[in-house]
Amino acid sequence: MQKNGQLMVETLLDDSPSQFGRAPHENLIAKDAVLLDEYSRTVVAASERVAPAVVNIDIKQQRRGRQGAREVGGSGSGFIIAPDGFILTNSHVVHDAIQITVNLSDGREYPAQLVGDDPETDLAVIRIDAPHLGHVRLADSENLRVGQLAIAIGNPLGFQASVTAGVISALGRSMHSQSGRLIDNIIQTDAALNPGNSGGPLLNSAGEVIGVNTAMIRPAQGICFAIASNTAKLVAGWLIRDGKIRRSYIGVAGQNVPLHRRIVRFYNLPSETGVLVVSVEKNSPAERAGLREGDLMIAFNDHAIGSVHDLHKMLVGEQIGVTAKLLIIRHTDKLELSILPAESQPQK
Repeated sequence: MQKNGQLMVETLLDDSPSQFGRAPHENLIAKDAVLLDEYSRTVVAASERVAPAVVNIDIKQQRRGRQGAREVGGSGSGFIIAPDGFILTNSHVVHDAIQITVNLSDGREYPAQLVGDDPETDLAVIRIDAPHLGHVRLADSENLRVGQLAIAIGNPLGFQASVTAGVISALGRSMHSQSGRLIDNIIQTDAALNPGNSGGPLLNSAGEVIGVNTAMIRPAQGICFAIASNTAKLVAGWLIRDGKIRRSYIGVAGQNVPLHRRIVRFYNLPSETGVLVVSVEKNSPAERAGLREGDLMIAFNDHAIGSVHDLHKMLVGEQIGVTAKLLIIRHTDKLELSILPAESQPQK
């Protein structure tokens, strides 16, 4: 009886496969294993595709103090964007450098020259003269979605080619760089970044660059930032062509937001998104034009403003000192402001 009772208990507790297939818990384990394998394969494939194009950047700067001038060193990351040696990185990595050295993933080392530097977006382009260079592909950051996979590669604290993974936590952020400059159209991710990751690529699951890793909030965990790839493409193109960027500015910090459907339909707007004015600088063209915090910018000179990136593309050097029409939504009213963009001055 005891044996039969024990057998009955074991039978009741046994959820092994039956004529109806696997037991529920085994099905869940099998599904989890498949998902984990697929996730791992995605991260591995993306990392292997891009890692050869990720570089370590060592710099030397000259600092002046009470005891005179002295040389200090620093390092960061970057990635090759063209086979002829152009490398994209952060401005704060190479700004004021008197010597730049690039270490490739295969161990080769080359001196680099600064092509152009744009502190306002914390982006810079340097160049090396080296053969057989792999390069990355920059994705369209307008297609990003919150929650999608994000993979970061860089050289944190000198540990070369370190890979971390997470998700995109938010889009369209505005933030101050380490030097205090305000940067718009920022990607927030929980892919871990550390000192030395600056300038490295943030990737999607296809191994395309969706952002340039730029900062983390030191007291927090899982709050890191990257400059969107569309901003990087625009700035890199200007820097390679001209070595610098001469741009106009209106003096606002903005954030991408969706427009209410009723407003879109009522005013027959061409875009369902706009740029929310987060703050207005004092004595700026925006303040003089009457722009306020909370306004929604929807058009500049009759061109739709669907994102901060759109506005940046319109604020070119040719717009300096030329009166423009700025269309906004204030509460539920559509207003047209006259604004005179000024020349953006490099911040020291």
